[in-house]
Amino acid sequence: MEYIKGITYGAFAGAGSFEKKQAYDSLDKLIEGTGANYIILVPNGLQETPQSQEIDYTSPANLRDDELKKMIAYIHSKGLKVAIKPTVNCKNGTWRAHICFFDKDVPCEPKWSIWFKAYTDFQLHYAALAEDTGCDMFIAGCEMVQSEHREEEWRNVISEIRKIYHGPLTYNTDKYQEDNVTWWDCVDYICSSGYYPINDWEAQLDRIEAVVRKFNKPFFFAEAGCKSTKGSMNVPNDWTIQGPPAPEEQAKWYDTMFSACDKRNFVEGFFLWDWSLKLYCCKDALNDTGYDIYAKPAEKVVKNFYSSK
Repeated sequence: MEYIKGITYGAFAGAGSFEKKQAYDSLDKLIEGTGANYIILVPNGLQETPQSQEIDYTSPANLRDDELKKMIAYIHSKGLKVAIKPTVNCKNGTWRAHICFFDKDVPCEPKWSIWFKAYTDFQLHYAALAEDTGCDMFIAGCEMVQSEHREEEWRNVISEIRKIYHGPLTYNTDKYQEDNVTWWDCVDYICSSGYYPINDWEAQLDRIEAVVRKFNKPFFFAEAGCKSTKGSMNVPNDWTIQGPPAPEEQAKWYDTMFSACDKRNFVEGFFLWDWSLKLYCCKDALNDTGYDIYAKPAEKVVKNFYSSK
């Protein structure tokens, strides 16, 4: 597979977000500033709580299909590839990894069987859109940790998507979970979220490599990133961490990740998290503490690494 030099763009954007000129201006800056060859777009599906059985992907909290299609066409016109990753979130703020039900269906209780029907419908809607727009990859969800042991249901989700979408298909598991997924054989790639502490990359890559060799599939990081907040390089997955701006720490984390992964020939790319639709002013970049890399030292690290691949 072609080395993935990817960025997640405009994740979980609401209706109308891709209609604004600033969204296209921001994308142009992404392409120029990073040297990316691949973009992930992340349509939003919402359920009320982790135990809800209905998934809504038509509310104003989600992009409309027409604007998503237009953005896909624009990215393709720029010579980049597009992956689409429909992702469920909970309205009450609980992280999607905690979506869970009793292992055995119980009368009068929320059920895996009903939830997986809703989840499959959600995925198939975007599988059809991906097929229609020529998306270059489909990622059937993200970090659904408490559901991943439901092997039969996940195999069915993948099978149903393949009836509609005929390009490469995978699933984005969470950090530390790569060796807990037992059904990697039914997807085309193995991928995960690479939010590993700056001093833990070698150990985690050793562990992941064993999984990749077992299933003999290509591997990439479907997410990877670090906030430019002091201390974030030690807990890059903690989006709630507070502290003063630390853009040099963010750059150091990126440099360490790229250096560690570049020595492992099984790592075939990244989709970095993330690039915003509305960018801050360049003069404010060094005071921003988010995951964004625009106009920060990390942007140069990314551009230099992507340009070398």
